[in-house]
Amino acid sequence: MPLPFPGMDPYLEGYLWPDVHHRLANEICRQLMPHLKTRYVARMEISVLEDMTFQSEIGVMYPDVEVLTTEEKPAEDRRRVNEPALGYTAPVTISLKIPEVRVVTVEVRDTARNRLVTAIELLSPINKREPGLAAYREKRDRLRKAKVHVLEIDLLRRGARTLTHRRIPESTYRVTLIRARQDTAQVWPIRLQDRLPAVPVPLLSPDPDISLDLSASLTAIYAEAAYDRSIDYRQPPPPPPLSPEEAEWVGAQIANASQGE
Repeated sequence: MPLPFPGMDPYLEGYLWPDVHHRLANEICRQLMPHLKTRYVARMEISVLEDMTFQSEIGVMYPDVEVLTTEEKPAEDRRRVNEPALGYTAPVTISLKIPEVRVVTVEVRDTARNRLVTAIELLSPINKREPGLAAYREKRDRLRKAKVHVLEIDLLRRGARTLTHRRIPESTYRVTLIRARQDTAQVWPIRLQDRLPAVPVPLLSPDPDISLDLSASLTAIYAEAAYDRSIDYRQPPPPPPLSPEEAEWVGAQIANASQGE
């Protein structure tokens, strides 16, 4: 089945997101390279972060990280819980492993000096909740001070927005562009029903911006990865819950796509 939505598929926001994240970064590089002059290249920079607050993602992004064993013991056994005994089995065994998240940034670099020109940030859940939210904002501030363009792509409904302002309308998704040497931000609010926009990728002056078609990128990776084989569209999408109007619209889109198979 082809991508059943004109824009972002909310079903991709769960455990499939790490794969979506990496494939989308790769597709963005592939789309940009033919349009970059020889003085530029697009590369992927991968950071490995420990998700210290992963508990909020259990069952969503980490479906297999949970309490391993819970066994109700008889009252007599519970009374002996402090008694040393070889071979004693505890009533609960938990995993202490902290999941690692690989976050990808697409970097447009000047080949002459390997200077970072534009950072395309594809947000993950760890970027949108503390302490990762504060760390991401600090990174964005460092890039701004280094006179780097920052293009931020937020295709996740859950979590906090990394930039807040009273003039930015509420929306399901968002793209934000902060140009180097400017104290303003361009914001593209995106509803669930909207096609993902084509947005500018700034380069060094006097070179003009190049265009990044996010809709084309998402459509390409959806077909390449055959995500429809892993998604049960009969179930609700990952949290947060859709509004009644959104749920009705999503159901209609899925029904139309299924009929066209």
